[in-house]
Amino acid sequence: MSDENSARASDLRAVAAITRRELESYFATATGWLTLLGFLVITGFFFVLTMHDYSNYVLQASFSPYGGEQASVDEALIPGIFGNWSVVILLVVPGISMRIFSEDLRQRTFELLLSSPISSGAIVAGKFLGALAFMAVLFLATGYQAAVLFALSSPDPGVLFGSYAAMFALASSCLGVGMLVSSYTSNQVVAFILSFSALLLLYLLGWVGELAGGGPLEAIGEASMLSHLDQLGKGLLHTEDIVYFLGFVGFCLFATQQRVESFRWR
Repeated sequence: MSDENSARASDLRAVAAITRRELESYFATATGWLTLLGFLVITGFFFVLTMHDYSNYVLQASFSPYGGEQASVDEALIPGIFGNWSVVILLVVPGISMRIFSEDLRQRTFELLLSSPISSGAIVAGKFLGALAFMAVLFLATGYQAAVLFALSSPDPGVLFGSYAAMFALASSCLGVGMLVSSYTSNQVVAFILSFSALLLLYLLGWVGELAGGGPLEAIGEASMLSHLDQLGKGLLHTEDIVYFLGFVGFCLFATQQRVESFRWR
């Protein structure tokens, strides 16, 4: 039992060390800083654009002779802001994940990891958490947007937090796909293209499900991450959505762990 506990403690230390190394590596090159800057610029642009469109809509509705009920911040503005985020994440995450294993494979440093007493599961977990931590930094850097919303209006904290949680769940799932793809090639460009293509396919499945309106195609649409974001973005936690994201990320991590383990038998 003591040997088992010692092995687990060693794996936890290894996961923490790899996570720290991966996170620091993103800020050790210009690529990480440019990714952060690009994410802030693009999401900031969409934020200003959505705010402008919503303010014009409210202004026009207030002067309309027909009156009518105005869409609230929670119903129109916040979904509009984070709806654009999902597109940004589709573009940004492949750029973050393409280097997770590809760079180590190209530089031959992956062999050093395999020759160490660190388990394959710890390697995968550490690399995934490092990339996820970098994604969390990107999200935290957009905190000014939430501050502006609270300063200019009264959004429901549950809806705003749920929208952030939905985008983080989406980013986690996309990172899982990107990491799995990265473990199969030493070429970062190839990893980016394949990851983006796979994620785009999953996005399209969601749209197909929405347009189908029933039948087998709607069931296929449930495989898309987009179909599980709506309720979560409203601050509503549904079991099927939580199970989907946990299962999706878990499958990607398991598949990547098996891929890493296969290198040990070569």
